[in-house]
Amino acid sequence: MSLTLSDSTLGIYIRLLEPEDASALLQLRVNSREANQAFEPRYPNEFFTLPSQLDLIYRRQQEAWEDKAYLFGLFSSEGHELLGTLSLTHLVRGVGQFADIGYSMDYSFQGKGYMTGGVQLLLAYAFRSLGLHRVQAGILPHNIASRRVLEKCGFQAEGIARKLVKINDQWEDHQMFSILEEEFTRLALDSNAGTSRS
Repeated sequence: MSLTLSDSTLGIYIRLLEPEDASALLQLRVNSREANQAFEPRYPNEFFTLPSQLDLIYRRQQEAWEDKAYLFGLFSSEGHELLGTLSLTHLVRGVGQFADIGYSMDYSFQGKGYMTGGVQLLLAYAFRSLGLHRVQAGILPHNIASRRVLEKCGFQAEGIARKLVKINDQWEDHQMFSILEEEFTRLALDSNAGTSRS
């Protein structure tokens, strides 16, 4: 399953991760382990090994074939460096047509707009290629950087999901956000109209 979506203005692209990316994925995890720990589950030490990351990629590939989940890498267009990861998980079909979005960035590349661009590319795939109606995200209320990414991409705050995910061995409340297909399409049209006027 070959797929690449790019943003030439930001100099980034996203594509599904392949087994050949396992070493780069491991390096990203190790580089950002301490910086991201406050916002992630507490992974065992075995998670930070090449076999574990390779197994994760193989599992996500299978889930993509089954239309259950998709794991993308966010890369720089120039050096093809892995900057972060994005995922669509828990896909619901039938009368639901929604999925959860998740993302993680190498701390050294944060604050440059790359993840906002990556999320926008992934939303385009979710709505236009997968035909989803809704994409939702849950973040820790104090995760300001993640909140900014979601708000810049047009997500709306919905409420608090109590003790939703175990972070650092503690059940934590999460602020829920969502964006609907019609909202994404309207924002894309408005953005294109603004570009053509300038």
